[in-house]
Amino acid sequence: MPSSAVLRRRWVRWVVAAVIVVLAVVIPLVLPEFANQTLARIGVFAVAVLGLNVLMGYTGQVSLGHIFFVGLGAYVTAYGVTSSWNIVLVFVLACVIPGVVGLLVALAAARLGGLAIAMVTIALPIVGVPLAKRLESFTGGSQGVSTSFAQPPDGSGLYPDQWQLYLVLIIGGATYLLTRNLVRGKFGRAFAIVKNNEAVAGSMGVSPYRYKVLAFTVASIIGGVSGFLYMVVVQYTSPETMSFGHSITLLAAMVIGGAGSIIGSILGGAYYVLVPQLTNIIDPSLTAVLQGAILLAVLFVLPGGIVSLPRTIKRMRRHPDQRHGPATAGHPTIKPTPPAPDSSAEGPRVERQDQQ
Repeated sequence: MPSSAVLRRRWVRWVVAAVIVVLAVVIPLVLPEFANQTLARIGVFAVAVLGLNVLMGYTGQVSLGHIFFVGLGAYVTAYGVTSSWNIVLVFVLACVIPGVVGLLVALAAARLGGLAIAMVTIALPIVGVPLAKRLESFTGGSQGVSTSFAQPPDGSGLYPDQWQLYLVLIIGGATYLLTRNLVRGKFGRAFAIVKNNEAVAGSMGVSPYRYKVLAFTVASIIGGVSGFLYMVVVQYTSPETMSFGHSITLLAAMVIGGAGSIIGSILGGAYYVLVPQLTNIIDPSLTAVLQGAILLAVLFVLPGGIVSLPRTIKRMRRHPDQRHGPATAGHPTIKPTPPAPDSSAEGPRVERQDQQ
């Protein structure tokens, strides 16, 4: 029985879900502190890539400034914590305020397309960085602001790195489940129609403008969630958090992980965190060059991102003749049929023989 058919069975899905939950509970308890911190950072940026994927991967809108909403969520979280607000209220505001800003931007930009909307989104980090430096009373200016609020509950026996990873797994996991239900339901089908052809979407009664605004708003809210988790794990933010360079790296992470894929977003978060560490170990002065080379290599071999690797391997196994030419071992060779004799050319020769 094919593996895809097995996974469609309900009891198999429940077993897989149970295994994932057990691993999520056990892993933070057995890993060392550095590994827990690394996994937590991957989870933070996996959520950020997920928001960008909703916008670009599923709806086809170009966004070059998604990191702005991550930084905005981080600043809202830092300000709320330093002002001693209730942490639940802080989380809600860290989601709502980026969502409102994203809605306002989308109302103006969703009617645009191509390079026009890309230019609008580029302006977000370009404007956001100097604005964060000027609003010192809220953002701490160029020095940034630090907080330490994600401490484990008294009597839990957990270390801070374990508790932080648990928070990332719980909040990030809930965000992934909600987003998965969104993109696999009727809204996801509408997103796909808008992405493929806006004219066709309009003829089917699907408003491209409405669903573009919805996707942009949802992506902004998810960016705010990532910003909240960023402060849980990193506990510090500055104007550099929302810089344009980080936004481009986030975009590259989405493309390498796999656009339009939930699993690809997780792989993109791993790329965002691990690849810079790897390139710094190799040669800190060549970090940008090495990251660009990795990006080109992955896209050359796997245009659909790392998430498409299993499909690529399966396709190569199914059609090995694509690598060795049309005739391979185990495949019969079809010989061309010789052309039929030309009767017009043979006729006169037969007549001459009869005459003889």
